[in-house]
Amino acid sequence: MERVVGTVARGLRCPIINQGDNIAAITVESVLKASELEGFPVQDKDIVAITESVVARAQGNYATIDVIAQDIKDKFNEDTIGVIFPILSRNRFATILKGIAKGANKIVLMLSYPSDEVGNHLVDLDQLDEKGVNPWTDVLTEEKFREYFGHNKHRFTGVDYIEYYKSIVEEFGIECEIIFSNNPKSILEYTKSVLACDIHSRLRTKRILNANGAEKVYTLDDILKQSINGSGYNEEFGLLGANKATEDNVKLFPRDCQPVVQEIQQLLKEKTGKQVEVMVYGDGAFKDPAGKIWELADPVVSPAYTSGLDGTPNEVKLKYLADNNFSDLKGEELQTAVAEYINNKKDDLVGEMESQGTTPRKLTDLIGSLADLTSGSGDKGTPIVYIQGYFDNYTK
Repeated sequence: MERVVGTVARGLRCPIINQGDNIAAITVESVLKASELEGFPVQDKDIVAITESVVARAQGNYATIDVIAQDIKDKFNEDTIGVIFPILSRNRFATILKGIAKGANKIVLMLSYPSDEVGNHLVDLDQLDEKGVNPWTDVLTEEKFREYFGHNKHRFTGVDYIEYYKSIVEEFGIECEIIFSNNPKSILEYTKSVLACDIHSRLRTKRILNANGAEKVYTLDDILKQSINGSGYNEEFGLLGANKATEDNVKLFPRDCQPVVQEIQQLLKEKTGKQVEVMVYGDGAFKDPAGKIWELADPVVSPAYTSGLDGTPNEVKLKYLADNNFSDLKGEELQTAVAEYINNKKDDLVGEMESQGTTPRKLTDLIGSLADLTSGSGDKGTPIVYIQGYFDNYTK
């Protein structure tokens, strides 16, 4: 029978994961149970995607604000710390800021505007135009910012992040001065000791600061690169990718994930005879058209994946073939011609007109986005996503 379904993504429910649980065994058991109860077979080139959160929970990769504070003290001593370019998030940064404040004597908090790195807005672009403010050149004090734009609350959370972040710092009895700028060099007018909290632009920020007279420059991936008093840590990403666990505790991005995906692949091979690909995923990429927010708060979409997920898609655009190469054909003749073209396509279609409009991004970024949107971040209870048919094409 002709297949009429392409890619299918299923969110799989599993037990709530706790520290010390065998995440590989639980994942495999959940896949096999779902396969049996829902009636889908495990096949070669299927994909198992596990959210980074449950991997980190199983590892017990947590840290308190006290150990964050200790690392901050060790690195900055008594310096005034310029904390620059944090994202505006109760989940992602507020608890980290508590740890930074607890380890500091004074903080100059520099916020990017009109939005943070992932699209959370402090002010609308229209308001900037109305006031004649250029966010690429103008450095604003808190007083000037308020004079221009007043008190704006986040569209979805209802939080005034300027007020909120300042209150977090002042809770620890230290001074917090706030400025607004998109130029890393602006902070050097206030202090030469800087903690850059941006995610994907951090290396550029660090380079600019070091080239313009900064004396100490650290990024979030420099904090908790190793355990402090038995705490969790991440040798590659430090505090990047951390989430709030409690008011005084954060869950870090998982570490040593490659053995996890390899073990899951091996166990599924033993139990089913099929070669299933496996990845751990964090934030995918989706821009909310109303709030203008990107996800992308994790340092990478996938910290670990099996070898079959390496690379980028090599696809042709069906509508291009139908409208151009085979515009004189219809019906079965058109289907046959397109199928034959796909079966004989080049191994590398970069630059070919037939591939224009396809998505030449990393497979793990694309699949991670699919998995992230499938599992969600709320109470769905599906931290495992099982994907079938992703590598199929029109000829299968």
